[in-house]
Amino acid sequence: MKWGVIVFPGSNCDRDAHDALGRILKQEVRFIWHKETELGDLDGIILPGGFSYGDYLRSGAIATFSPVMNEVISFAKRGGIVIGICNGFQMLTESGLLPGALRQNHSLSFICQEQPIRVERTDTRFTNQYESHQVMGIPIAHHEGSYFLADNELKRLEDRGGVLFRYCSTDGEVDANSNPNGSVNNIAGIVNEGGNVLGMMPHPERRCDDLIYHSDGRLIFESVIEEFASA
Repeated sequence: MKWGVIVFPGSNCDRDAHDALGRILKQEVRFIWHKETELGDLDGIILPGGFSYGDYLRSGAIATFSPVMNEVISFAKRGGIVIGICNGFQMLTESGLLPGALRQNHSLSFICQEQPIRVERTDTRFTNQYESHQVMGIPIAHHEGSYFLADNELKRLEDRGGVLFRYCSTDGEVDANSNPNGSVNNIAGIVNEGGNVLGMMPHPERRCDDLIYHSDGRLIFESVIEEFASA
């Protein structure tokens, strides 16, 4: 696959994503500056974590006005693979590619910790290498990571199977005690109706190399790569 990692002023996880795809997964990958207006022949795009434009106004909001985002939106609407991680998830909701919004953590504090999350579906292009309800440890690092969606839209999201990951305990229990930021229904990651746009607050790109810690997050990217190769 050919991947692009979008770089905004304030991005700080772009190199992590590039390293995971390029060095570890041996994919063709390049950085794309936020002022670029053409994506070329990419198959997948990463909107990385960080603090784009200093998180002024709202996290991810100003980034949606970058020239490259028009191309990202068009790319997604054509069925291209887009993965938004942390700040990238915030951009996806701000741009309308995913429903809902990311609000301040209920603690009103920045959270940085290893967090268990549970895989809710294994029949998607992002999760086909996982086992049902597999629990993985993925870092979170955010101040505005509490996912919110109005009740009627939340029901629609749940009914269509749009939730791919939930915050949980180490043994897979989903409850208030295992919810680090107050997200509705412990939601940690969702997919659009087309199944090609993933947004998640945890950082799978930081858990791809066994030499650093473990590689629980690697299977997200391997799921996409496997499905692309078999298409």
